Amino acid sequence: MSVIQKAPATTTPAGPVSTADARAARRRRRLATWLIVALFVVLGVLVMIPFWAAFIATFQDGNMIVRYGLNLGIDLKSASLKNWVMLFTDSGSYFRWFFNSMVVTVVQVVLTLLVSSFVAYGFAMYQFRFKNTLFVIAVLLMSVPFEMIMLPLYIQINDMALQDTYAAVILPFLAAAVTILFFRQYMQGVPREILEAGRLDGLTEYGIFFRLVLPVCKPAFAAMAILNGMASWNNLLWPLLALRSPEKYTLPIGLNTLMTPYGNNYDLLLAGSFFSVIPIFVLFLAFQKFFIEGMTAGAVKG
Repeated sequence: MSVIQKAPATTTPAGPVSTADARAARRRRRLATWLIVALFVVLGVLVMIPFWAAFIATFQDGNMIVRYGLNLGIDLKSASLKNWVMLFTDSGSYFRWFFNSMVVTVVQVVLTLLVSSFVAYGFAMYQFRFKNTLFVIAVLLMSVPFEMIMLPLYIQINDMALQDTYAAVILPFLAAAVTILFFRQYMQGVPREILEAGRLDGLTEYGIFFRLVLPVCKPAFAAMAILNGMASWNNLLWPLLALRSPEKYTLPIGLNTLMTPYGNNYDLLLAGSFFSVIPIFVLFLAFQKFFIEGMTAGAVKG
């Protein structure tokens, strides 16, 4: 007589599971993975379409852009590097604007992270009177549009003789409410035992912050560096009010000067705008690992 052998069954905490069920579960997981990958590929393509259109426009004449608008196809017969040459040579000031924006962005990001992390460290690690009230006030500042405080702030920098200086552009945004809130929430997850161990070892409060707390908060610093860097790099309204000298213009202001009452240089504007996006891409690619880790911190426990 022949002996019929049954397929072995696997055992899970919920009970025995047959091999067929396990294979079906693996197929479902594989299908779900492929669907997720396909979804993100489609989303990635949709996100890149505007950048591709802007890249194509850098090779086109301004009159063609006005007449036909942006498109995804390129006419090799009419394409040329004229816009690139004019932007980097004839315009004369593009590299100066680019350098000014780079300096302002780097200084503002470094100082904003430093000042905001100090404030958040105080809210997260110390107990003092009116602590919760002051934190609520800081959070409520996020609901105040910048346009409401723009005029008083402009009067203040004039009274402080900071007009037409980079200090006027940088100083008002050092204590950023969003950055303070993010750092405070992140630092609340830092074990208090680290602070006590540092004090027992004779470290000062600044030593505890820079040598013990800051390394733990690297993902938070990377995430806020990207967000604050994007905000500073793309900032137009406040630098436009604070700066007067053309040689001090940042990149958004400089590109805005290409739009004149006598003619709109869309070809140069699109070319300059396309190249202005590159530092943001580099910044994100450099810190994307820490950015994702910092933005998802606290979302999963255990």
